Amino acid sequence: MSADSNKALIRRFFEFINKDNLAPIDEFFANTYVYHNPSMPEVKDLAGVKQFNAMAYSAFPDVQFTIEDIVAEGDRVVYRYSAPATHKGDFMGIAATGKQVTVTGIVISRIVDGKFQEDWEWMDMLGFMHQLGMVPQLARESNFN
Repeated sequence: MSADSNKALIRRFFEFINKDNLAPIDEFFANTYVYHNPSMPEVKDLAGVKQFNAMAYSAFPDVQFTIEDIVAEGDRVVYRYSAPATHKGDFMGIAATGKQVTVTGIVISRIVDGKFQEDWEWMDMLGFMHQLGMVPQLARESNFN
């Protein structure tokens, strides 16, 4: 597939999950899909994707992803996203807070034959945890000239 086709797959996937967070996972992910993110539970196959999505979307059912930037070359697509949502359910041991949050991140996706094979994701977990009230706000002012 071309780099443009791979970018189109990313966009189509987000169109689906922004309408229905139970999007047809089988259509988008390979059976042997692997998710790399040191801040999140391991996902090593299609069943893991479904389980992870069910957990995340039960905690943040109104999440809406926006692709801020997208670049592709060969079988890799890199995109930066923002995703506002309301914390309405348990998320990795954190009880629902009812707070509005916006998570941001960057993902490198490897796509083969029109399916996600592997993702490497970095999320702003410190900012996310601060928005949930789990960590204090760090001072943003500096004395740098």
